[in-house]
Amino acid sequence: MSLALALASRGLGQVWPNPAVGCVIVKDGRVLGRGWTQAGGRPHAETVALAQAGEAARGATAYVSLEPCAHHGQTPPCAEALVAAGVARVVTALRDPDPRVDGGGHALLRQSGIEVVEGVLEAEARQIQRGFLSRVTKGRPIVTLKLANSFDGRIATATGESQWITGPEARRMVHAMRARHDAVMVGAGTVRADDPSLTVRGLGVARQPVRVVVSRRLDLPLDGQLAQTAREVPVWILQGEDASRELVGAWKGLGARMIACPVGAGRQVDPAAALAKLGEAGLTRVFCEGGGALAASLLTAGLVDELIGFTAGVALGAEGQPSLGAMGVDRLAEAPRFRLIETRAIGGDVMHRWERAED
Repeated sequence: MSLALALASRGLGQVWPNPAVGCVIVKDGRVLGRGWTQAGGRPHAETVALAQAGEAARGATAYVSLEPCAHHGQTPPCAEALVAAGVARVVTALRDPDPRVDGGGHALLRQSGIEVVEGVLEAEARQIQRGFLSRVTKGRPIVTLKLANSFDGRIATATGESQWITGPEARRMVHAMRARHDAVMVGAGTVRADDPSLTVRGLGVARQPVRVVVSRRLDLPLDGQLAQTAREVPVWILQGEDASRELVGAWKGLGARMIACPVGAGRQVDPAAALAKLGEAGLTRVFCEGGGALAASLLTAGLVDELIGFTAGVALGAEGQPSLGAMGVDRLAEAPRFRLIETRAIGGDVMHRWERAED
């Protein structure tokens, strides 16, 4: 099962809206086949592993990181494929809460005379499936907020200079993190200030993350990198419902997907509604890279599941631009809390990862 989970993690960021699943076929102590969900969500892990095992799968044990699907979609159910292959035993880590499955895969296997063992390394499987589980049970993807700043929490000098506060090793790791998410999300201010491409570079990924911009008024440059490459790598814009029709049409003409969202407090796009829209569209894991106003709104709304900081050994002073916008926190008890889970040096910088303290 450890191998199945390791294989599953290879699909993170590449398989949405499907879950990233790993499968290992074993008989007489020998691995006959292994597979993971392929880019775009198909073929499924079980299909790949069974194809490798061939006829030798008959009488074997299949270790699967998530309950095999039991519904007919673009491909036949994986539970039926395991039955047809003649496996004798199926070991799973986690039950699939998707209403189309939710125990149905296990039931189909048992009805066919296959022994089923559930819950092996379940906690580890939940970590890998956090995004998928969140989309199915909460209706939204998980959000990883990345902040790269100076030792004193600044993201730019007073004049706006920000490239580069952190070193090349940290920036390469950020690309690897982008690759493990379905989407990279930023606010309109970041697009105007930095003209980012938001792509994964230098890693040879099969599927680029969706580039999501939150912009109530659509006050974005139509000649920037995102606009000019929207037909090559997807650009989704979470716009205010009151955005200009002309600008909506202009971005559609460039190839962007426009998603109208209600406007909430502070006359900004409501973050909870925006994430619900992304969940409806199939996204399971979102990597937010700011800017400060968007990051603050997500934190204030309790929508950040993981916080990743890169801290550089440079100080910019009070006149520098802060990494977070106003959050209206008057008392420490009101501040969102996170639990430290990892700290390590990345080149000349320090990376620290935090999880929501209440989870």
